[in-house]
Amino acid sequence: MEDDGLKGVPELPKGGKGSGLTRMILNVASGAIPFAGGVLAAAASAWSERDQNRVNEFLHHMIAMLQAEMREKEQTILEITARIDMNDEKVSERIKSPAYQALLRKAFRDWAGTESEQKRIYIRNILSNAAGTTIASDDVVKLFLDWISDYSELHFLVIGAIFNSAGITRGGIWRKLGRQPVREDSSDADLFRLIIRDLSMGGITRQHRETDYSGQFLAKRKAPPSPKGTIKPMKSAFDDEEQYELTALGDQFIHYAMTDLPLKLEFNVDQSNDPN
Repeated sequence: MEDDGLKGVPELPKGGKGSGLTRMILNVASGAIPFAGGVLAAAASAWSERDQNRVNEFLHHMIAMLQAEMREKEQTILEITARIDMNDEKVSERIKSPAYQALLRKAFRDWAGTESEQKRIYIRNILSNAAGTTIASDDVVKLFLDWISDYSELHFLVIGAIFNSAGITRGGIWRKLGRQPVREDSSDADLFRLIIRDLSMGGITRQHRETDYSGQFLAKRKAPPSPKGTIKPMKSAFDDEEQYELTALGDQFIHYAMTDLPLKLEFNVDQSNDPN
């Protein structure tokens, strides 16, 4: 009977390099699962018989959660396999390399895909692109995986808004996200300030700055001082003056996490029950 969690996911390719490489990746991703069973069994035996029913119910939910996570990982691995050119010798060597397997272990050890389907897709895209391109070093790719865990989907929506409109203002970002106007002292405004600050401190975005011909940043021109006795209001969370852009790291993150590779493999559908 087909597992509902893997409905629509292609079967492992039969034979050739694809089969061996895919099974190797599965082994890397699922190595910790047997240990989990031992921990759960030990926990169950530590409780008194009176509380055993409650413990069993708790363990049932825990096991269901682990099974759901494993299905997500299996689906992700199959989708990565379908996007990698297994006939390319360089890609084949890359996937078998200790460096790429370290990326796999990190991605599945720090699994953030359970938070949302979109985050699972980001992880899939990063691992797929890391198998066939060397635009970013493996240290940078590991940072991208950390970002998937550390940041919310709203952070990534802001990144996408800035990428599509370099030089956009904070007010422009807010409107592009389709958000309604809110008060400056509202929780929504505070959250938006926090997200802008997170992305800036994380080295993903920055305020637009002019550069010279060699790429050196030029100092900003200082604004004239305000007349004495005037009270200058704080800058709005939705300021429409300062422009924002992605850093080089932010641009590479877009390439790795938000660029989906086309399918490289075609899977034959079983037509044994086809009346034609």
